[in-house]
Amino acid sequence: MAQSIDEDGTVDPWRRRARRPRRQMPLWQELPLLLVVAFCLAVLIRTFLLQAFFIPSGSMEDTLLVGDRVLVNKVVYDVRDPERGEVVVFRGTDRWAPQVGEEPRLSALDRLGRTIGDLVGVSRPGEKDFIKRVIGVPGDRVKCCDAQGRVTVNGTPLDETYVLQDSPLDIPPNPKECRSRRFDEVVVPPGQIFVMGDHRLVSQDARCQGPVPIDNVVGRAFLVVWPSSRWSALSVPDTFEDVAAPPAAAPAEPAPVRPTPEGGVFLILPLAAALRRTRGFRTVTSSRAT
Repeated sequence: MAQSIDEDGTVDPWRRRARRPRRQMPLWQELPLLLVVAFCLAVLIRTFLLQAFFIPSGSMEDTLLVGDRVLVNKVVYDVRDPERGEVVVFRGTDRWAPQVGEEPRLSALDRLGRTIGDLVGVSRPGEKDFIKRVIGVPGDRVKCCDAQGRVTVNGTPLDETYVLQDSPLDIPPNPKECRSRRFDEVVVPPGQIFVMGDHRLVSQDARCQGPVPIDNVVGRAFLVVWPSSRWSALSVPDTFEDVAAPPAAAPAEPAPVRPTPEGGVFLILPLAAALRRTRGFRTVTSSRAT
């Protein structure tokens, strides 16, 4: 049998083997393998990078409507804190009452399907996941209202054009209810954010349920991805550009070191290469966002 000989006269058996035609894997073996790889890729993307959230209530109308699905960046707040005007998804504290009705009893098969769906991002909403807009960051002084009925942050009034239905001014403020537009000045504690819904008339938010720890924030909602007729970016309104810095702000503490999902990124790259012949992947999850 002829062998490959290098210039120095040595035999290279690896070169000879490389010339052999590669055996094709049968479809019945290749398809399950691709499905397993796609499942692992979906779990990694959902865990470390992006997640889609389902909007089940009207607390963010008309920015977000019931039935919308938004794409959430889960990496951005590993390198910085939330900023005013951004729409964020977060886990509510004990003060944030869940707004999901009692669920019917599920069969074992239904529970298994929900578990798998949660892993890949197509599950039902969770009862303690909420979506709101950041109004104040640590050290900010937030209150309502000025002479024109506007929310102020550090004395700067916000022209909130995204608020189409505000709470009434004639209802006395109540720290246990979010029915009134008016509320006393709140100094946002360190490590927390003050959030409000765009539909103030129905939104239960930081006015009556308190600020939210930054550590509870899942990520920033930056894009409406479904339905296709509502594709749009969730940008920061211009009114937040004019907000002054907190008065007599204390010296800033060093930002906490947060672990970055580098391991997940490096795991995804080889899996993505294995799927180079597929048409791609879409992550969709339904997590509670009220």
